[in-house]
Amino acid sequence: MKTLKSNAYLFMVLPAVLLFFFFHTFPALQGIFYSFTNARGYGSWDFIGLQNYFHVFQDTRVRDAYTFTFKFAIVSTILVNIFSLIIALGLNAKIKFHKTLRGLYFMPNILSILIVAFIFNYIFSVFIPTIASEAGIEALSISILGRTDLAWVGVVVVAVWQATAFNTILYLAGLATIDQGLYEASNLDGANKWQEFWKITFPLIAPFFTINMVLAMKNFLMVFDHIIGLTGGGPGRATESISILIYRGGFQGGEFAYQSANAVLYFIVILAVSIFQIRTLQKREVEM
Repeated sequence: MKTLKSNAYLFMVLPAVLLFFFFHTFPALQGIFYSFTNARGYGSWDFIGLQNYFHVFQDTRVRDAYTFTFKFAIVSTILVNIFSLIIALGLNAKIKFHKTLRGLYFMPNILSILIVAFIFNYIFSVFIPTIASEAGIEALSISILGRTDLAWVGVVVVAVWQATAFNTILYLAGLATIDQGLYEASNLDGANKWQEFWKITFPLIAPFFTINMVLAMKNFLMVFDHIIGLTGGGPGRATESISILIYRGGFQGGEFAYQSANAVLYFIVILAVSIFQIRTLQKREVEM
């Protein structure tokens, strides 16, 4: 009987394992393999060892893409966690229609990123400049998406607006685990709202803060759809992220092997950043 159950579990899991291997693991291994060649995505190729990796470190375009990506990811991660925590604290309070508001705040997370980006593209490029021109506000009469110094701000606004929804839900889950009796005791001791937050709320939701910081940073480092829908990496290369660079160079620029090496290095960077965040924030959890 146990053997039959084991075989049943095996047959149930095996299709998922095979699908994961052929559509995820195998392509990843192929990318690592081709990163040691001069393949262009078509035709013949030869092994060239670590040349692609050496060239990545010397490529100024890659350096600029990393600079933009990390600037965008750090700013967006901080803003998302600030806004989502504030919203979660507000929704956790016993206000009218708080359950309805929770559903409304989660809506941006279920919308297609590309559709949202195209809508905001229209808002930034047409709607706001038109209103600003009629109101005589020259600073906003030109789309920020067309300015090399401000285009990244538009991407941050859209990314933060959409990502805040998911992080808010996680913070609400964390707030739901806190025993309300702790707040009653703190009120008896004369603690104010800030002391309650810093001494009770934040330490108890620290694990959720860690999860949100790691997930947000990882997702923002891999930003792609927002940029495609808003700026396409422009103006010029002002908003070209690493993901955009890998996609365009690998599939449109005949740099398949070179960008494969770039992707391998980028995976290592994201992994290292995530591990660093987890260890640092978990250490802070213990100290709290």
